Amino acid sequence: MSEVFLISESQMERIRPFFPLSHGVPRVDDRRVLSGIVYVIRNGLQWKDAPKAYGPHKTLYNRFIRWSRLGVFDRIFVTLTKQTGRSKRLMIDATHIKAHRTSASLLKKGLFPRYIGRTKGGLNSKLYAMCDGQGRPVRLHLTAGQVSDVKGADVLLADLPGETEEVIGDRGYDRNQIRLSLAERNITACIPPKKNRKSKLPYNWHLYKKRHLIENMFAKLKDWRRVATRYDRGTHTVMSALHIAASFIFYLKE
Repeated sequence: MSEVFLISESQMERIRPFFPLSHGVPRVDDRRVLSGIVYVIRNGLQWKDAPKAYGPHKTLYNRFIRWSRLGVFDRIFVTLTKQTGRSKRLMIDATHIKAHRTSASLLKKGLFPRYIGRTKGGLNSKLYAMCDGQGRPVRLHLTAGQVSDVKGADVLLADLPGETEEVIGDRGYDRNQIRLSLAERNITACIPPKKNRKSKLPYNWHLYKKRHLIENMFAKLKDWRRVATRYDRGTHTVMSALHIAASFIFYLKE
C-alpha cells in the first residue's frame, strides 16, 4: 500500500463515528476500502481499474453505493462544515458538470430524477455551491444543467446561519426577490447590478473582488476527475462523490 493513496489514521478518527455498525460478518478493512474509493473518485477511474492493493473492485463499488444510499458521506461533509465554525461572509455561484454518456442513458419512468439537462454545451448537470470567507464549501446542490441560477439560490440561501452578515454573488443573482430576502434578514447583498437594470444599485467593489475564492473552490473540486465529469446515473452517488471530494480537499487535509 506504500505506492498508492492511503487515508491517514488521524483522518480516519474524524470520520469513523459516521460509519454504519457492522452486523454479522466483520466488514472488510474500512481504511483500505475508503482509500480505494477516494482514489477512484480523484483519478476518474472505472471501478474495475482500481489498483489491486485496495482489494476487489466490487467491494469498493458496493461499499460506495451502499453508504451513498445511507447518506454516510453526506453526513460527514455536513458535520465537518459545522465543526469549523460559522462564517459571517458567504459566497454563492454555480458551475456545469459535463455528463458522460454512461450517466445520460435512459432510466425507467418513475425512478429518481437524474438532474441532467441539455444546454448549448450538451448534456450536463449544474452544481450550485456556497462557500465561506475562506473559500471552503458549506453547501452543495445539484440540478439539471438548464435550471436558472435563481432556483439554485433559493435552496442555498434558505435558512442561513444567524451569524451571516454578507452574501457575495455575481450578476446572475441580481434579482429583486433575492435582494429582498437577504435584506429581510439584515444581510448585505454584494451583487453587481445587471447591465440592463434601469436603477443601478450600489455594491462594494472591493468586497466583490473576494469572489475569486469560490472560483478557486470550483477549480479544486474539478481537479477530482469524477467530479469534473459525471459518470454516474444516480444523483445520490454524484452528491456522495462531491461530498467526499469537498471533505478531503478542504476539511480533512493533513
